[in-house]
Amino acid sequence: MDVNADGRRGRWDGPRWAASQPRWTVGWRLVASRAVALVYLLYVVGAIRQNAHGAAAVLGYAGLVAFAAGWLFFMHPVFAPPARFWTLYGILTALLVLELPLAHAAGFVLAVFLTIATVARLGARSFPIAAVLALAALLVPPVIPAWDTSIGKAFGDVTPVAIPVVALGIFAIMRVLQNNNALAQAQAELASLAAENERFRIARDLHDLLGHSLTTITVKAGLAARLGEVDPARARQEIAEVETLARQTLGDVRAAVANYRDVTLAGELATGRQLLRAVGITADLPRAVDMVDPAHQELFGWVVREGLTNIVRHAHASSCAIRLSASAVEITDDGVGGAAPPGNGLSGLRERVAAAGGVVDAGPVKPRGWRLRVRLAGPA
Repeated sequence: MDVNADGRRGRWDGPRWAASQPRWTVGWRLVASRAVALVYLLYVVGAIRQNAHGAAAVLGYAGLVAFAAGWLFFMHPVFAPPARFWTLYGILTALLVLELPLAHAAGFVLAVFLTIATVARLGARSFPIAAVLALAALLVPPVIPAWDTSIGKAFGDVTPVAIPVVALGIFAIMRVLQNNNALAQAQAELASLAAENERFRIARDLHDLLGHSLTTITVKAGLAARLGEVDPARARQEIAEVETLARQTLGDVRAAVANYRDVTLAGELATGRQLLRAVGITADLPRAVDMVDPAHQELFGWVVREGLTNIVRHAHASSCAIRLSASAVEITDDGVGGAAPPGNGLSGLRERVAAAGGVVDAGPVKPRGWRLRVRLAGPA
């Protein structure tokens, strides 16, 4: 049972996987990468020159060019519909058969390229086809006397071994790419879910904050309107209470909004742990922040945010560690170091730290990686 590009378990869906890839994967980069593999067809060219002459040789070269062109664009989305795919597949198979009398055993090199296309389309279901092609490359040459080939020599030509090896290799590559695509989709869904949860949380908190106050204001305003003529003093008292309650509610809303913008060390560590896990970076982050001076925790939260953001964007790291003390925070990774130029984030961080009377130490570490260290006055 395979896993489709959309994350569901089911049969291999090569066309859907190909269609889900970025645009460049069906552009010149993909064509160029496949064109490099076509250099192996020079082996077939040499065999045609040795075994065919005149019009037969010309036919062999023309068939080889047609095969190369067809195979080069085999996985293009235009051939995703089954009818087009199998039509081109049949043409390439016919060209393979055409080359065998002209190139002899070397013609089975085309079976290697056909195997690549088959595995890319069918996944694990292509293995029986690959096995048939490998057996044909091993057993057909010895049974044709004019080719003067034994089983040992056919096996020594590597093609019977190359076919299953290439099939397994392409299958592994396709599975990795497919899983990476599924992971990217899962990460996007998690980010969307996190944003949705945050909206729900803010809506819930504002509802709890404003619901009772606005209800009270509405009731008192209505009561004041009714008492305006019959009891003006009581009406003025109710309006004064409405004003006081409105001011109090406005202050509560401002405080709530300010709290949403607050940066805390514990919150940034929790967010950072999720972020690093999402991008596949091993995180060694402290679980508690009580060793840090409470006066420094907001600033250290900014340090953690800036440091982890830079690691995710620029470092290409596989691991990251954060160390805390009463007046210092250190962030290290095993990435590419200072490959990216310093940005506004680090400059702004230096200004924050300088305003707090501290120093920022940022630079590469040996043998590989980058360290960001912020130290404030007090015991380290």
